[in-house]
Amino acid sequence: MIFGRKQQVEIAEQQLSKRTYWFFAWARFRKNKAALWSWRIFLVLFFIAITGDFLANDKPFYCKVDGKTYFPVVQNYAVKAGWSKWDAKFLTTPWIEQTYESVWWPPIPYSSEGLDYDNTYVGPFSKQEVESWRFRHWLGTDDLGRDVAAGMIDGTRTALMVGIVAMSIALLIGVFLGALAGYFGDDGLRLSRIRILLNVLFLCLGVFWGFGSRSYAISDGHQVSALLLTLLLVVFLLVIANLLAKWLEKSPTLGKQVIVPIDLMVMRLIEMVNAIPGLLLILAFVAAIQEESILFVMVLIGLLAWTGVARFVRAELLRIRKMEYIEAARALGFTQWQVIFRHALPNALGPVLIALSFGMAGAILLEAVLSFLNIGVPEEQVTWGSLLREARSYAKAWWLTVFPGFAIFVSVTIFNYIGDGLTEALDPRLKD
Repeated sequence: MIFGRKQQVEIAEQQLSKRTYWFFAWARFRKNKAALWSWRIFLVLFFIAITGDFLANDKPFYCKVDGKTYFPVVQNYAVKAGWSKWDAKFLTTPWIEQTYESVWWPPIPYSSEGLDYDNTYVGPFSKQEVESWRFRHWLGTDDLGRDVAAGMIDGTRTALMVGIVAMSIALLIGVFLGALAGYFGDDGLRLSRIRILLNVLFLCLGVFWGFGSRSYAISDGHQVSALLLTLLLVVFLLVIANLLAKWLEKSPTLGKQVIVPIDLMVMRLIEMVNAIPGLLLILAFVAAIQEESILFVMVLIGLLAWTGVARFVRAELLRIRKMEYIEAARALGFTQWQVIFRHALPNALGPVLIALSFGMAGAILLEAVLSFLNIGVPEEQVTWGSLLREARSYAKAWWLTVFPGFAIFVSVTIFNYIGDGLTEALDPRLKD
């Protein structure tokens, strides 16, 4: 079909109108080859992390024993959830010693915790005591005979989990405080006396009761459920405080509005957090916790990493709050919170991606340092840092240094390249 000049122009304009800011940002990002290949490597690492149980496992994908078919890797999820149980023969005899009628093993037939005492400190190219090449330790073993390849896969999952969870916590705190500081400044936020008083009082009560009186529940037993319950308690008390404040604000004295210099308060808080060495602060918290958990490491890293996100969001909101569409939203009668979360923040999240990328690199590196120092991470938790720690006991085990060290180097490097690529791609001064 042949279109006239006018129709061709209209079609071109329609196609151009569908190209958003993010379309051009992605086009600029793809031009940066280092950033693009770093993004692809990240996708590979993410795939390894989420499919780790299917890549390295001491249980087969599929097996047939005594005429009955099993799918042990999948069934293991149900067993951990309490929905299923193993047959007695699988509890008394290791999986590798079962008599199979047919079996299909994962690419690496070992788990990160599995012990092979016949092959301790065996290198990738050394002779190994295995029944066939299928059960060879391709990246060697450590002092207990644990497979390094399986440990590398488990370490990939741990590193990405720490980075994603920690930066999610940092994102929640940083975006909220940065938005308040940037949008309201030092004279834009006005709250009633009673609202300020009740929020401070109930916050102190929540922190004292949740993290003080119930510290035994957080340090012992089920840390995840206890920590979530504590956070829900603090949120619940703050909701109660604001409901009471709304009722008490009817009093002229209690309801009198006062200016809250939120920008000054947030910036001083950021300076305080940045002034304290992160590693020393983590050591202080870990010393107060009786039981080590990777959860606490993720939370602590997140509580230290929010300052960069907050500064990015604050800087963007200081610019955006003077835009015409923000003034138009105010003129239309939108509340301040609606303007912030529906109009201002969505246009300020671009630079946040840059902070998240660099923050992921920092979180992964800090987790590796803590694991190497055996601080805060359980002894049985296999990470890249714990594999590096094993190399100190046997200097000739070069594979315990090269492979995890290279993994840490690659992961930190790709996130820095992604951050550089996002910095260029999200620059509003670039139009092509």
